Amino acid sequence: MIKTKKIVTRIVILALLIFTSLNNVWACSGYKVTIGNKTFLGSNHDTWFTTPHIWFETGTIDTYGAAFTGARYDGKNGYAPQSGMNEYGLVFERLSAYHPRQKVNNSNKKQIINPTQYLKDILHSCKTVEEVKEFISKFDHSYFIEDIFIYADTTGKYLIVEPYSMTIGDETTYVFSNFCPSITSEQDALNLERYRKGVEFLEKVNINTENAIGFCTQLSDSMHVNREKIGDGTMLTSIWDLSGGTVNLYFYHDYNQTIKFNIKEELKKGDRIIAIETLFPVNSGFEKLLNYQTPKNNLIIGVFIVASAGLFFFTTLFFLFQFFKRKNASYKNIRLMLIPLGLILFYYMFVLSGSVNVFYFSAPYKDPTNIFVSLTSYIPFLLLLIVIPFLIVNCKIFKDKSWGILSKVLFSLNNIAYAILIGLFVYWKFYNVF
Repeated sequence: MIKTKKIVTRIVILALLIFTSLNNVWACSGYKVTIGNKTFLGSNHDTWFTTPHIWFETGTIDTYGAAFTGARYDGKNGYAPQSGMNEYGLVFERLSAYHPRQKVNNSNKKQIINPTQYLKDILHSCKTVEEVKEFISKFDHSYFIEDIFIYADTTGKYLIVEPYSMTIGDETTYVFSNFCPSITSEQDALNLERYRKGVEFLEKVNINTENAIGFCTQLSDSMHVNREKIGDGTMLTSIWDLSGGTVNLYFYHDYNQTIKFNIKEELKKGDRIIAIETLFPVNSGFEKLLNYQTPKNNLIIGVFIVASAGLFFFTTLFFLFQFFKRKNASYKNIRLMLIPLGLILFYYMFVLSGSVNVFYFSAPYKDPTNIFVSLTSYIPFLLLLIVIPFLIVNCKIFKDKSWGILSKVLFSLNNIAYAILIGLFVYWKFYNVF
């Protein structure tokens, strides 16, 4: 039984890694390298959040000052940290990863109530990876079931924090991405393109001790993401110099320009937050991303998708009733088609209201965890196939007395919705499958 579970788990992990290799989903990556007596941690934050920031939080008598980067706004907690470093050179990065849930008795552990503050508190309280391990061991860190973390300090040691384990390492170079090392073989990990490119770079390129930042920039560049559809991918690259107490920022996978901050010097200026976008010249790729409209960032489109879901569901119920009530009505086959079509489109509107991935990855979109979501990628072609015949019938039924007014109006509203959806599908490039 245990062996079967391990096989199933490995199959799931491998499927997810292969999918990420093809589509760059969950696209985050990083590395820890020690060059001479200096240690660097590079972080590629790949996200669709268009509000990346860097902020500085000063310490007190009992806490340490720290700098953080992040793009997801967490209400009164501010932005959720994705990477950061404190004034003693302790640095971290957070990445998404799959790990199966385990039955573990953590009743004696503290519960993580505020994850954003919890992550900040670690940098405000610890100097070394050993201290981080001790701090985290007091909590039920399986709370972060979909995340892994890497911490590193000025000694070159690093700590990998997974949902159910913590491991300290001291290799000179260490590459990481969206997988849990304890349950992922090296062979499987190499299926993840960003990880593989980082490993290959370190195998082929000699470490440049005279220009460490230049070397790290090349390494970050080799692992960055730039998706074909609209050019989105790596929003922010941070290269943290643990020994020097500095960070070099690179915005929207442009490695020709950088902004450098000295953490201690910035902390002397007090608490403050800076939008990364304002630090760099206008980036045409980022502007394209900002202007790309989806139900997630456009209220009108979002309301239309939700309203369409309601329309399609009501259409199914209405024409199911009408199909049995008006058996002698003309275009009976059209009425019959509207019943399953309404259900299919209702589900598709649910998909379009869910994961944002479908709008950014190439068509046909494939979800490794849900075959039904993958199959919905072909619904735009179904609408393209039926819209003209349906419009022709729509014109004819207005003269047909066997169709009631509500039936005519409802059928017309469906056709209008189909036409608008087809326009949106063209905009989102859902028809670009070749």
